[in-house]
Amino acid sequence: MTRQALPFLENLNTPVLHCLYSAIASLSQTRQAHAYILKTGLLADTHLSTRLISRYANHHSFVEADLVLRSISDPSISSFSTLIYALNKSNLFTQSLNVFSRMLSHGVLLDTHVLPNVVKACGKLSALKFGREIHCIVCKYGFDSDSVVQASLVHLYLKSDRIRDARNVFERLPEGDVVTYGALLSAYARKGCVNEVKEIFSGMQSYGLEPNVVSWNGMITGFNQSGNYVEAVVMFQEMHSKGFQPDHITISSVLSAVGDMERFNIGIQVLCYVIKLGLLHCKFVISALIDMFGKCACAGDLMKAFEEINEELMDVGARNALLTALSRNDLVDVAMEVFERFRVRGRELNVVSWTSMIAGCSQNGKDIEALELFREMQSAGVKPNSVTIPCLLPACGNIAALVHGKAAHGFALRTGITADVHVGSALVDMYAKCGRIHLSRLCFDRIPNKNSVCWNAIMGGYAMHGKANEAIDIFHLMQQKGHKPDFISFSCVLSACSQGGLTEQGWRFFNSMYEDYGIEAKMEHYSCMVNLLGRSGKLEEAYTMIKQMPFEPHACVWGALLSSCRLHNNIRLGEIAARNLFELEPNNPGNYILLSNIYASKAMWDEVDAVRDVMRSRGMKKNPGCSWIEIKNQVHILLAGDKSNPQMTEIIEKLHKLSLEMKKAGYLPNTNLVLQDVNEQDKEQILCGHSEKLAVALGLLNTPLGSPLQIIKNLRICGDCHAVIKFISGFEGREIYVRDTNRFHHFKDGVCSCGDFW
Repeated sequence: MTRQALPFLENLNTPVLHCLYSAIASLSQTRQAHAYILKTGLLADTHLSTRLISRYANHHSFVEADLVLRSISDPSISSFSTLIYALNKSNLFTQSLNVFSRMLSHGVLLDTHVLPNVVKACGKLSALKFGREIHCIVCKYGFDSDSVVQASLVHLYLKSDRIRDARNVFERLPEGDVVTYGALLSAYARKGCVNEVKEIFSGMQSYGLEPNVVSWNGMITGFNQSGNYVEAVVMFQEMHSKGFQPDHITISSVLSAVGDMERFNIGIQVLCYVIKLGLLHCKFVISALIDMFGKCACAGDLMKAFEEINEELMDVGARNALLTALSRNDLVDVAMEVFERFRVRGRELNVVSWTSMIAGCSQNGKDIEALELFREMQSAGVKPNSVTIPCLLPACGNIAALVHGKAAHGFALRTGITADVHVGSALVDMYAKCGRIHLSRLCFDRIPNKNSVCWNAIMGGYAMHGKANEAIDIFHLMQQKGHKPDFISFSCVLSACSQGGLTEQGWRFFNSMYEDYGIEAKMEHYSCMVNLLGRSGKLEEAYTMIKQMPFEPHACVWGALLSSCRLHNNIRLGEIAARNLFELEPNNPGNYILLSNIYASKAMWDEVDAVRDVMRSRGMKKNPGCSWIEIKNQVHILLAGDKSNPQMTEIIEKLHKLSLEMKKAGYLPNTNLVLQDVNEQDKEQILCGHSEKLAVALGLLNTPLGSPLQIIKNLRICGDCHAVIKFISGFEGREIYVRDTNRFHHFKDGVCSCGDFW
């Protein structure tokens, strides 16, 4: 017996096996050792085979490691646990669980070393069902008295968002530790459970466990994420009072909370503390500080801080925070200057940087600049993502840049992001604003998982196009599909009723909002109803509704009444609406113009002069009529009465020829719509200079015969222009889309989609 064992013992001292105990042994040496073990029949030795598995795993040769494990006739728990641990370490959690399943099938007895690793793999894969099965095994074989195993289960349930289950396991822990307490505190803070956090935190201290910085950060960050900003700041103050020194994560979180609270005075105190701690060099703190200034709307302090901060310390995150903060505070021009400075100096900018600038331009009326930035972004080699496209598409819709919008749609198709609900909703909105409601509906139908934003976008699109019945159908379909309408849904359907003159249905929707859905009517709902009643000629009913509102009406409500009074030339109610608007918006010239036009419609020229004298004394000027038209990928802007366009002579000549054709057909200019005390010939000249007519003529001159024209007007289209464009659509054989401030007009074959009701 002794003689037979001697060769075996001698093999253990063979140099080729020494690599199994060396941290620097190569993969080739490991394979040589493997070959030697197979040749000498030593694979049955558990210690050697486990070492071999470990060496292969260290070289990430998991196929060979698993091959060794499968070759062992009677593998031990150490062989399995070695491979499971190594797979976890390399984030190969699925393979780790597969090995564990084989371990169970071999009937190998478990221990407290392998179970936490398996539970960790379940947590990483969100494999809650498998994790529960492990939990049953833990209880069945008596491992529920082991603190490490139980703590791993707590973390599993927390990662699976099963905080109640985690708490139940936690309560049975033989002995808690700071890490587990910290994880549970953080989870409750993220849920906004203030009382539970206080209870667990108190229990932690009663057991003699002192929280560490990670524990404090978990609570502060958690409260911040759940919107409990005051609790986050209070926790920070308690941390400081108990002598714990915060790190950059603490400061970043509390600054974010202060910003969301818009408490600049607290932010300044935190800033002083940051300087005292010497953390102002930290990129994360700088980014959070800039974000806080922006959220507190302290633009001056923001720029001052930016100028004083060493630009070298700003990472791309801080630069993005600065650009976003400037745009958020209506400083988009400054943001563009800073963005260009970063580019010139070669600072790192990423897709977030470009997207922030595109969004800032799109949201602040710089739509053409947004389109140009998108082009430059691609030229710079930065690939747009599923956030960039929804930020760009509103700019395309705002100026009806259909070609650019289609290009963005094409990019979304090529990159496979059209299924994204935000991209899909933005496409629905863009096509609706560009006059292509059929394409809008097509995009809507192709969104796989619709949310309320999608439903509201298509409903709003139909309302914009005056398709009231289609909007109402969508409202009902939305509910049939299990989606509950929100306050925006009701704004859309009420707007649709207003465009269609559906007074009775509008009242039904307005009343059902609270009665059936528990939604309190907001300012925009009252504005829609006043507009609906006023446009239908029920001005007294609209005024009565305003007087009965449960809160003070804003300018949008009085503005709806004033516009309706202009439509029906009601002087008494128009003066009432105007007086309220003059108080609410003393510097808005549009309100003065509307009142002046009501007076002019009744030839009350003294009153017209009085209103315009007030405007002059206050330095106010009428906003000129302005129209946009996209021709050959370029957006052209035309102003009423403007002569600066290089083709203006041709435009006037084209309009003159059309005017002659119209008169032959029996059309006469509606000079009653010129609300100025001038002769008839001058009135005709004024009508000819309206911006939408100029835009149509420019389009006729520069586009192929029969191609559609797309125009946007910054004011409501006048009756004369409406009649002229109807004629042109039939005479020239063109489809003409005109979007004014109120709705879309689709002219075709001498007819408008609005049915002459707008």
